[in-house]
Amino acid sequence: MPSLTRDEARQRAQLITVDRMEVDLDLDRGAEHFGSTTRIRFSCSTPGESTFLDVRPVSCERIELNGIQVDPATLFEGRLPLTDLGAENVVEVVATMAYSRDGQGLHRSTDPADDEDYVYGHLFLDAAPTVFACFDQPDLKAPYAVTVRAPESWVVLGNGRATRGDDSTWQLSETLPLATYFVTVCAGPYVSVHDEHDGIPLGIHARRSLQPELERHAPQMFEVTKQSFDHYHRTFDVRYPFGDYDQVFVPEFNAGAMENPGCVTFRDQMLHRGAATREQVLQRSNTISHEMAHMWFGDLVTMRWWDDLWLNESFAEFMAYTCTSAATEFTDSWVEFGIARKQWGYAAERAPSTHPVAGSPAPDAQSALANFDGISYAKGASVLRQLVAHMGEAAFNAGVTAYLRSHEHGNGQLSEFLAAMEEAHGESLADWSAAWLETAGVDVIALDRDGTLTRTAPDAHPANRTHTLDVAGFTDGAEVARESVRLDGPSVHVDLADATVRLPNASDLTWAQVDLDAATLAALPTDLARIADPVARSVVWGAVLTGVYRSTVDPAVALDVFTATWPHESHDALMTRVAHAFDHRIVPQFVRDEARGDAAARLGVAALAAFESAEPGSDRALVAARFLAETSTDSERLTAWVEARSLPAGLEGDSDFRWLVLQRLARLDLAPDDLVDRVSADDTTLSGHLAALAARAARPGIRDKEWAWGEITTNRERSNYELNALAAGFWSSGAVDDMRPYAGRYVSDIPRLAEWLGADALDRVATLAFPSRVVEDATAELVRSAMGRPDVSSGVRRSMGDELSKLEEALTSRARWA
Repeated sequence: MPSLTRDEARQRAQLITVDRMEVDLDLDRGAEHFGSTTRIRFSCSTPGESTFLDVRPVSCERIELNGIQVDPATLFEGRLPLTDLGAENVVEVVATMAYSRDGQGLHRSTDPADDEDYVYGHLFLDAAPTVFACFDQPDLKAPYAVTVRAPESWVVLGNGRATRGDDSTWQLSETLPLATYFVTVCAGPYVSVHDEHDGIPLGIHARRSLQPELERHAPQMFEVTKQSFDHYHRTFDVRYPFGDYDQVFVPEFNAGAMENPGCVTFRDQMLHRGAATREQVLQRSNTISHEMAHMWFGDLVTMRWWDDLWLNESFAEFMAYTCTSAATEFTDSWVEFGIARKQWGYAAERAPSTHPVAGSPAPDAQSALANFDGISYAKGASVLRQLVAHMGEAAFNAGVTAYLRSHEHGNGQLSEFLAAMEEAHGESLADWSAAWLETAGVDVIALDRDGTLTRTAPDAHPANRTHTLDVAGFTDGAEVARESVRLDGPSVHVDLADATVRLPNASDLTWAQVDLDAATLAALPTDLARIADPVARSVVWGAVLTGVYRSTVDPAVALDVFTATWPHESHDALMTRVAHAFDHRIVPQFVRDEARGDAAARLGVAALAAFESAEPGSDRALVAARFLAETSTDSERLTAWVEARSLPAGLEGDSDFRWLVLQRLARLDLAPDDLVDRVSADDTTLSGHLAALAARAARPGIRDKEWAWGEITTNRERSNYELNALAAGFWSSGAVDDMRPYAGRYVSDIPRLAEWLGADALDRVATLAFPSRVVEDATAELVRSAMGRPDVSSGVRRSMGDELSKLEEALTSRARWA
């Protein structure tokens, strides 16, 4: 299928205006197909001209344009020509569509807990034509009137309030103008809880088998929802415009969530089945706040084209962390941002695919998928923090409000946003935008023992970025100095007296990778755990991690810092993210083969030390128990935990923890079929089914690997989540000699999945199935060669390239520190 180009979109938007969309869906036709009838009223600025409609059906039963039959045979590669247009037009398309299994379009999933079916629409980025006929581009917004026929036992939700008729047909109230990719319908035997706030009806919905989890978590989610509404109403001074506010937790969702106006969809793993740490609740709360911010940035005002994606995602990211830190109990949410989101963004900046925050080329819609990364999210949010520091919070909020009001229910772009902000600021932002928004790359900031703070821009992307930040000094963990700095040149002098640990960007206010001096690095094993400020510790941990990835820190030194200080870390977000980085990347990739066993054992020792010292039932104990379950080689302890004996406090009956332990046993080749079957019989949920697949794929035996790879690459019945589980388990174990052949099979087999798998799902599989544990030059050569092949899609090429960049970082580090 051809992807819509920017030029085609511009030409079509100049020619037509969509006035109203009427969509009728029949979801009562069985498990494979559904009926779709679309009536589009649109005007044409130049009568007699032609355009095309986007629709990708199984079959077309009838097409009419202005009362005249159109031959369905003219439909080619998803495009239906519309010729001899009038000033006012009506096109009607009656079609049969297919449910998806890859999380795109109208996805249908069967819950193995009770065999109930659930449907949800995820029309991002260009999947709308698989559900209804449309002019599928973000700047042709229109009101939607939707009806849905569904089985008798189903509930229907969507962008407008749903009202049930007498014949199992639901009418959704007509919406305000929406972009095509924001339209959704959720249908199935969903269960619900309701509330109201500030005149806005609220609903939270989930699968019937998740009703206990829904009811347990709903009060906290409603609280964050209400706090976020109040914060955004105060900040934007523009009321939420989309009527009811439903939040639907759906199965097998590719993204974290999607900001459909009035009907936000979330991956339902966020309804935690067992124990949840404060960080996990923060992540969900931040996602709730993030998607709500989109009601203004993305939904009320939509980017004109995908190259201004940052106007959606950077703002939602920044606004969400601002909201959670200012208006909820999570006043420390920027700690999690620094160690999780910024690390994701820094990795994207180091990759060859790095791009500017704004204006990154998106010549067609599909290519825009490559920009949904840590740059558009984390870097964009960090840049906005710098803009607030540059122009002041009051002027920033005034500019945002002016932009929203002048473009509401329409579209915007970078130049229009900057104009509003310059009006509020009273000065030009051209230089600021050129340096921060329109130039790729991340600066490196370092502070030497003489007090010289330096800024180094990357050679490939030179820019004169002014950094507003602070530096701090610590001795024996106590803060002895802190100084605010405006770094607008190559260097500036700061006075930190005789501080032992010297930390640039101590409050994590700017976007920059931090190099720690040798004396500071040497002091960390004794001093890091004693620093009280969790933001400062987040910056230190981030500097250690990025130092390993950039080959400026010896992995052995980083491991010494970890084993000495991680068992004493008190912030659960830092504990979780740093442990994950060492266990999933630094030890498997950066530590040489002959030393890896000892390094992995040291992780287990650190996990045990933290577990034994933590208060039972605390967040710290929970994180430590999970890390111990992932790293321990104590088969007696692991077996006891699987059999529900001697479980840590708070983890009794926790199925997810049990699967975590079983997957560790599987990696140790101690999980035979009968054990996996027995645990599966106790957990017949979708989560249990996926965990069992991951466990089987995690076993190191050659036959197990062959089975798992065949399921990933040849079984077309596997859903997106099943493929993810298999791919994640596959590379978690196995001798390098046994796994090496799969590097070659990766480059030959994974691109072929495009024959039946959607781009969103395929790109994720291409990432998870990457041969990251075969850290060899030959692997890098295989992938480089594959990336040049014409049969490799742009999304898979991006996934390959990003993972190759990480592999090359490990190869460089091994050579540097050999």
